[in-house]
Amino acid sequence: MTVNVALAFPSLRAAWLPATRDGLPAGVSVREAQDGDLPFLQRLYAESRAAELASVPWPDALRQAFLDNQFALQHLHYTRHYQPAHYLLVEQAGQPIGRLYLHCDEHEATLIDIALLDAVRGRGIGSALVRWVQRAAHAVPLHSVVLHVAWENLAARKLYERLAFHTESDTGSHLRMRWVATAVS
Repeated sequence: MTVNVALAFPSLRAAWLPATRDGLPAGVSVREAQDGDLPFLQRLYAESRAAELASVPWPDALRQAFLDNQFALQHLHYTRHYQPAHYLLVEQAGQPIGRLYLHCDEHEATLIDIALLDAVRGRGIGSALVRWVQRAAHAVPLHSVVLHVAWENLAARKLYERLAFHTESDTGSHLRMRWVATAVS
């Protein structure tokens, strides 16, 4: 099956994030993603799945078609089911390095997705981005921030636990984790 739809970001965006980017590492910024960022986001998605698909004996063209379709389906799901939301592009020195997607209702923020290029992982950028979301949620004030993390993503799970997220439920493949906005670190 091939997904044949024109991908785009919705025009309706959330309005709860602060204007300040305090707490982000030097040179790191976030901005609303635009349709022109979709090729980078598609490459980022493919990179995030590379290890998982490394042992699958597919020809390169089939692997790329699969990744393109999966990216399109994920993008459509996010933009249809999380409204309004922030679809943020993470940049370092003006170059895209990741994405941070957030949804917010009157009680809580949902960290829909966070992904960084392999080349910038392990430098504290992901931690800083999550702390930034926590501070923003606390300032609104919202009750909590929730997210889902794959069981096998041990590095992300450890990061969220260090940032005071607690497991709320287990779907078998993912953990639902929650940070309660009682204090900001």
